[in-house]
Amino acid sequence: MIISTYNWPEALELCLKSSLSQTVLPDEILIADDGSDERTARLVEQIAEGASIPIVHVWHEDTGFRLGSIRNKAIARATGDYIIQIDGDVILPPDFIRDHLSTARPRRFVSGSRVLLGPDYSALLLQQRSIDVKVWQKDVCNKLNAIRMPWISPLFGRYKPGVTRGCNMAFWRDDAICVNGYNELIQGWGSEDYEFGMRLSHIGTHHFALKLAGCVYHIYHNVRARDQSVTNQVLANLTRSRRLLRCKHGISQYLDPIAAPLSEE
Repeated sequence: MIISTYNWPEALELCLKSSLSQTVLPDEILIADDGSDERTARLVEQIAEGASIPIVHVWHEDTGFRLGSIRNKAIARATGDYIIQIDGDVILPPDFIRDHLSTARPRRFVSGSRVLLGPDYSALLLQQRSIDVKVWQKDVCNKLNAIRMPWISPLFGRYKPGVTRGCNMAFWRDDAICVNGYNELIQGWGSEDYEFGMRLSHIGTHHFALKLAGCVYHIYHNVRARDQSVTNQVLANLTRSRRLLRCKHGISQYLDPIAAPLSEE
């Protein structure tokens, strides 16, 4: 499992606590850290000491919003075949990993839904350092997404082109490498998940929208600056219109040359 984060150790603590409280634990956790200060490093070290699974801190220098780059570095370090990807500002229900693994299929990548915790309730959970989310609180949106019915979830999930949610996503590592991972020309907020998902679709890997299972609880925060969103959307639209399979600036630079693809488009 990969957890992306940037300078919010209080939220990351809850995310990690919920990740280590799963009914089915991930084989490993990689923290994709986009340049956080030493507080995050201390937190990861502290939690890793008491964990029963490996927790690896993958960090690079803070030179701006480079989510795609740090995710590529974490995917390159991953040892598992199947990657569940979340953001460090979510809390996971106990069966989150189990639900994602149950829907893993060849030639498929999956995105799940989220419940939005409001500012007051988020502040309370952070203050109490609690992962015990009460979904039916007043200060919670998208409550119905929290309904879990795994026995009928396959009937409500559907193949859905377009929107991909990187804060709750799963894919095969080999598929990610095939499309050369995230496009590192996309910097700043917006479109990195959508563009990545488009290339996965173009190689014949179908996007499956998971319902009634595999939801996350999103901790409230202020909206990031979106000054690069137009440029990023242009890059994503080019990928869609030209049906590009690979990006030039991606994960291959972090892989063993023997394992990396021989050519780029």
